[in-house]
Amino acid sequence: MESPDSRTRVLIVEDEEAIRDLISFHLDLTGYDCTSVGDGREALDLAVQRPFEVIILDLGLPTVDGIMLCQTIRGSGVNRDVPILMLTARREEADKVLGLESGADDYLTKPFSVREFLARVNALMRRPRSTWRAASSPGRRPEASALGVMVDPVRRRVVCDGQVVSLTPQEFSLLYVLISNPGVVMTREDLLARVWQNNVYVTGRGVDALVKRLRRKIEANPSQPTRILTARGAGYKFGEE
Repeated sequence: MESPDSRTRVLIVEDEEAIRDLISFHLDLTGYDCTSVGDGREALDLAVQRPFEVIILDLGLPTVDGIMLCQTIRGSGVNRDVPILMLTARREEADKVLGLESGADDYLTKPFSVREFLARVNALMRRPRSTWRAASSPGRRPEASALGVMVDPVRRRVVCDGQVVSLTPQEFSLLYVLISNPGVVMTREDLLARVWQNNVYVTGRGVDALVKRLRRKIEANPSQPTRILTARGAGYKFGEE
């Protein structure tokens, strides 16, 4: 029998008790170790103190909303790189993009099927591990640098204008793909295949949101980027010297 310590730790943040109990029940059956809360402030306290391996986060929460909570988790702490699945009752595309831009890795609109929910959680769990292995395998990935940015995939370290920059696993992978091919236009489909790999749920909007987050960290003026450039109607490229 699998010991509790060996199970994947999940933080569920959902203020609707029925939904919280439903997803906790099915995740537990699947082999996850679930911690469930219904309040944003309580969730923030937990996220600061305890490491988790995936976070399920509702957008609308009391005391601290899902957007602010997601941004805070992504800012620093033991769960900064943990994959986050955001749940939302809002169907407008702008709300979904806002969730991705705040740092979520994927989103799911309510109501949803348990089967799709579990598939998305499992996909998130697969994705960071494969990304980490690819980025940290010694001898396979050389350092890449251009326009004042240096990326070391072995140490998973990024230096921009002499300052170390903290990136999430996806931000790191996206940057490495682009900077390793300066001047080469990567379509959204290319980037989906390389960064997200086999996760079929992420769309081109997810790529746009990730690019926007990355620009905030490595561009002097994110609204007028000089490093990660948009190839209108095609995709993105890293600028050349």
